[in-house]
Amino acid sequence: MTKRNITHNQTQKVVRELLGAMTEGREVRAWLKQFGRLERSRFAIIKIGGGTLRDELTTICSSLAFLQKLGLSPIIVHGGGPQIDAALGLARIETGRRDGLRITDDRAMPVVSSALRAASLDFISALNSHGVQAEFCPASMVQAELVDEDNLGRVGVPAKIDLAAISQIAQRGDIPILSSVAIASDGKEANINADALVRELAIGLRPQKIVFLTPTGAILDQEQRRISVIHLTSEYDYLMAQDWLQGGMKLKLQQISEILSELPLTASVAITSPGALVKELFTHSGSGTLIRKGEKIEVKRDKLALNREKTCALIEKSFGRKLTESYWNDLGFEFAITSNSHRAIALVTQLNGIPYLDKFAVLEEARGEGLGAAVWRQLLDQTPKLFWRSRIGNPVNSFYFAEADGSARINNWQVFWIGEVNWDSISDNLSRIAALPDAFEGEA
Repeated sequence: MTKRNITHNQTQKVVRELLGAMTEGREVRAWLKQFGRLERSRFAIIKIGGGTLRDELTTICSSLAFLQKLGLSPIIVHGGGPQIDAALGLARIETGRRDGLRITDDRAMPVVSSALRAASLDFISALNSHGVQAEFCPASMVQAELVDEDNLGRVGVPAKIDLAAISQIAQRGDIPILSSVAIASDGKEANINADALVRELAIGLRPQKIVFLTPTGAILDQEQRRISVIHLTSEYDYLMAQDWLQGGMKLKLQQISEILSELPLTASVAITSPGALVKELFTHSGSGTLIRKGEKIEVKRDKLALNREKTCALIEKSFGRKLTESYWNDLGFEFAITSNSHRAIALVTQLNGIPYLDKFAVLEEARGEGLGAAVWRQLLDQTPKLFWRSRIGNPVNSFYFAEADGSARINNWQVFWIGEVNWDSISDNLSRIAALPDAFEGEA
């Protein structure tokens, strides 16, 4: 084993131990295992806007240094709007915009190209100072077709990318750096949209993660609160119709929808801030907005509409225990919220007239997709009042405490509730819930 490999393995061991000590250590280890099964070029594509690159350079470099120490090599695409504006201002060249695209004539194109190249090289220099090995990808790696030369000049769209060359850089452990300059069919440079480049890279490389680093670090709702998860299958049309979704972010969501439509169900896009990049990549909860194609979430009010075999298998796999023989027949079914892949379910019963969440189960493989959150949201839409219990020490209890309006500890159980409660009878209800027989065989 070479000295470099020994040093790399030692560094990776230290970082793994550090991550294992985090609150989300179990999730981190699961993601590390998942990423470790991928080719390095299929780990992640990260898009960085020019303003974000300028203002958050040190933070970005630190995060990328951390990832490289783990043996991960994201592919970076960066813009350069402010850098281009400054360079064009110095050159006293005015450029207008049409349909959101910068008009780039023959006089402006060399200035645009020079500004973006300088931004890339400055970025690589900063990465090197943080111990990161990165490589500049020249414009020749991307071929473009001009959109409308008469009205837009040297503005193009990506037509062909040298994916093999980019993958080779990532495979050897270096980080590829691309900007939004390509070569058109006439052999001259063209200005392309960085988001369009991300789309074509994603379709060609099929990465596990695609990340957009932005100043807001998330998509914000009408009250400027972070939207943590978006499932496009069920939420895209609703969001696109909202007045509070601003033009730039609306366009971004549309572009993300187009990207994910070309990728497997397991792929995801995250919008986050530079300082939260590592958490976004290695924890289920993340810190920005996680966007997935998602799958259909259904409400079923007839137990016969559920597939008994698949439902029980999901519960047993999620809890790691075998259900009792009588569980299904004894289940006082009220309704269920289930994903059509049978990877997440919420089973609700009636307990003396009280809606009771008998089982909330999400497979480990689906916990990074926001699928459980989608089922939970649908559950709360169906019932304004709900009780449930969880064993003391259950890792999911932190989520339950955040969601519940109240809770009480009774013996080995934490009993939670949402909605208004009858305080005259709550003590009896909580005791009754805590005393329910275990649905699983053996001891927990």
